[in-house]
Amino acid sequence: MADRVTVIGWDGSPLSAAARSALGAATLVAGAPHHLALPEVPPAAERVRLGSVDLAAPRIAGHRGTAVVLADGDPGFFGVVRTLRNPEFGLEVEVVPAVSSVATAFARAGMPWDDAQVVVAHRRTLRRAVNVCRAHTKVAVLTSPGAGPAELGLLLDGVHRTFVICEELGTEREQITVLTSDKAADRAWRDPNVVIVIGGPAAASGDSDWIAGRDPAVGPRGWALPAEAYGHGSAAYAEGETELLRAAQLARLGPRVGDLVWDIGCGRGAFAIDAARSGAAVIAVDRNVEACARTDFAARRFGVQLQIVRGEAPHVLEDLPEPDVVRVGGGGAAVVSAVADRRPQRIVTHAATRDAAELVGRDLTEHGYRVECALLQSVELDTRAWTETERSVAFLLSGVLPDRAP
Repeated sequence: MADRVTVIGWDGSPLSAAARSALGAATLVAGAPHHLALPEVPPAAERVRLGSVDLAAPRIAGHRGTAVVLADGDPGFFGVVRTLRNPEFGLEVEVVPAVSSVATAFARAGMPWDDAQVVVAHRRTLRRAVNVCRAHTKVAVLTSPGAGPAELGLLLDGVHRTFVICEELGTEREQITVLTSDKAADRAWRDPNVVIVIGGPAAASGDSDWIAGRDPAVGPRGWALPAEAYGHGSAAYAEGETELLRAAQLARLGPRVGDLVWDIGCGRGAFAIDAARSGAAVIAVDRNVEACARTDFAARRFGVQLQIVRGEAPHVLEDLPEPDVVRVGGGGAAVVSAVADRRPQRIVTHAATRDAAELVGRDLTEHGYRVECALLQSVELDTRAWTETERSVAFLLSGVLPDRAP
């Protein structure tokens, strides 16, 4: 095992005395080509070009001597420190930090970043990173080859965002470009780069000086709130939008950060708003102009990001990006079947009768979903006299795709 491993972060500024001392004693230096070209790297040291850290780590661990690993930015922030400290390699490391590339990018843009979401985009995580950009007003994306500004812009089709693209931060070739997301695919971008993604309605105000990222305390406490909380007055919801049914649907789907939720037949937007409050990206679909307008009003009231699509399901669904979980609030078995063809992890819907529930359940089963059904009955009481004021009955159906769970 290496006698000593030091990880040095580099942000383009001159190396600190601690970093120069560690490099001067190194018998193995690992890093990207521009790191290995630094004049402080000892000529006699073994040089390891750092592509995959997982592949280089065993070689570093097996080295007999003093090893140094060079990395851009802060190596403890989505960096090499996590991999090197993996128990399978058995490495204890000393870290000489630097300013992270995210902090540098926001400094170049002259913007605060304590309220930003930070995500890493690889080819396997690109879609989830894009969903975070859909759901939040300020996101920093640490990109990688094949998951860069062009790919982000293409997958954000239909959602307007501003990109601040920071290429090769800290080097002589550093360049900052500001453009709209739809223009990002029109040119090639140099690696490494960081993309700051900005846009959407301003978030509801809250105490933003106590937690980094999205403030979870913004908005009223609770889920599946009464109609008046969404700005709809005291008017009752339709049968498929009752508070308790929405709460059960939300619990079955469990939307989370990085997910894309379809809400088909969004009605007044209450379910879509609650899904967006969880941090998920949401596309709300309805054929009714008034329903779309009410959903947009409610989204602005809560300061959440929604993409609202007016159209008739199932045809309007063909061009939408792939969902993770879907609520079908209207359209019946035909729409549920079309949604199941797209293979989301979870689908939830409701039916007014047992026959209708059986029809939907059989279709979901034929599509390979594990189906559950519950008869939900709720009774509203006037607590002044403890008398019944309203009764609602619905069959709640949910389908889980086993090969995509959880």
